[in-house]
Amino acid sequence: MNISVRHLSKTYHNPDGTVFQVLKDVNCDISQGEVISIIGPSGTGKSTFLRILNGLETPSGGEIIVDGENILAKNYPFHKLRKRMGMVFQNFNLFSDMTVLENIIYAPCKLLHLDPETARQEGMALLRMVRLAEKASAMPDTLSGGQKQRVAIARCLAMKPEVVLFDEPTSALDPTMVGEVLSVIRQLAGDTGMTMLIVTHEMKFARDVSSRIFFMNEGLIYEDGSPEQIFERPVHSATKAFVQCIQKLVFDIDSPDFDLYGMQSDMAAFCNKYNVSDKREALTHITEEMTRVILKDYLPLHVVLSYNAHAEETTVAFMMSGLNSSPLEREDVDEIAFMMVRAMAKEIIEEPTTKGFRIKAVV
Repeated sequence: MNISVRHLSKTYHNPDGTVFQVLKDVNCDISQGEVISIIGPSGTGKSTFLRILNGLETPSGGEIIVDGENILAKNYPFHKLRKRMGMVFQNFNLFSDMTVLENIIYAPCKLLHLDPETARQEGMALLRMVRLAEKASAMPDTLSGGQKQRVAIARCLAMKPEVVLFDEPTSALDPTMVGEVLSVIRQLAGDTGMTMLIVTHEMKFARDVSSRIFFMNEGLIYEDGSPEQIFERPVHSATKAFVQCIQKLVFDIDSPDFDLYGMQSDMAAFCNKYNVSDKREALTHITEEMTRVILKDYLPLHVVLSYNAHAEETTVAFMMSGLNSSPLEREDVDEIAFMMVRAMAKEIIEEPTTKGFRIKAVV
């Protein structure tokens, strides 16, 4: 299936009379077998673009040409397109009153008129592919979020689509379950030759799995290129700012009676938000040892927790004003606390700054 999008736009008219244009002028060509990740800030029309491609929303203008035919033309049979183009949503949408296997074989039997036994055999093969064969008789409510999404992927594949649209397939998942879903999509991208469009906020995944990247911003495809170009040599400053985005959480500690537990709670929420919850325990221990023991005599402290999505690096830095050397080099440093910090960190960086000294732990 070859898809050509020309001057696609979508405008919403709100009840209060205001107008919001989510897509302004989207243009692209998608060839059979391409794996395209669509990245960009929230609210820039990524999901809307996919929903229009699949006929779930009507655009305000433009054309979508599929194999030479304009699917936005009057009376176009979208039910036929959806047999060729599957979609995996954020929130699974499984039938709660059907078993896992029944969810998978329902559409092939109803729409493709596949005989039930063949459908069951193919459904079990798909469940084995997503590593859930043992859950064939289970009900969806007994599954984890990651398992539900893997079932949703298998259900989509049961229709043998030529194109699969993934609309932020991990956004509704607990961070601990993201990896299992991405592994399945990565396997599909590498093994099937299927055309895939994936809206995602997982930058490393997008870089690893894609043949092309669309960076969407302000209702446009700002930049379209290979993963190497988008992540290493972006043309537009907006693209560069997005892919190299460093998320930060800042604390200023000016009293020994500061709220350590409150700070650790905020850090845990930060880790969950940016899918680095596996770093939470190390960050908790490092922060406590540094602020309560090693650097307790160097207040005020400026503490910065950072996550660099591009480099996949999480750090916590402790900055002290007026120092020209590292407190870690003092003879009276608490050796037990320092050993604990060393054990929890991949690397400790000690560096002077224009205003003092910084100690940064890479976790």
